[in-house]
Amino acid sequence: MAAEGDVDLDLEAEENCTGKPVEKPRKHDSGAADLERVTDYAEEKEISSSDLETAMSVIGDRRSREQKAKQDREKELAKVTIKREDVELIMSEMEISRGVAERSLREHMGNVVEALVALTN
Repeated sequence: MAAEGDVDLDLEAEENCTGKPVEKPRKHDSGAADLERVTDYAEEKEISSSDLETAMSVIGDRRSREQKAKQDREKELAKVTIKREDVELIMSEMEISRGVAERSLREHMGNVVEALVALTN
């Protein structure tokens, strides 16, 4: 006894046996055409050497200013006096290295409470 589902399966098998490939729906073919349209209009522009030199000098100036500001900040932090007991307290409570504890204390002008709060957040 053949059920309805069996008959449908047999009909599909016969259609596939004809030797013709089954046509698949073409959903994404338009994407390739869109991509080709976008890339067709790309223009190549030549960069002049003077523009390149100007850009490089701007970048170099910005880097040097940032480096100078960082050095100035480090000098300011080095001037802050901190207590050894405070450093050891922060190291033991937060389980961090000496360098991190000193840095945090210096950034908060030696205030232990503020340094601990900053390290917990």
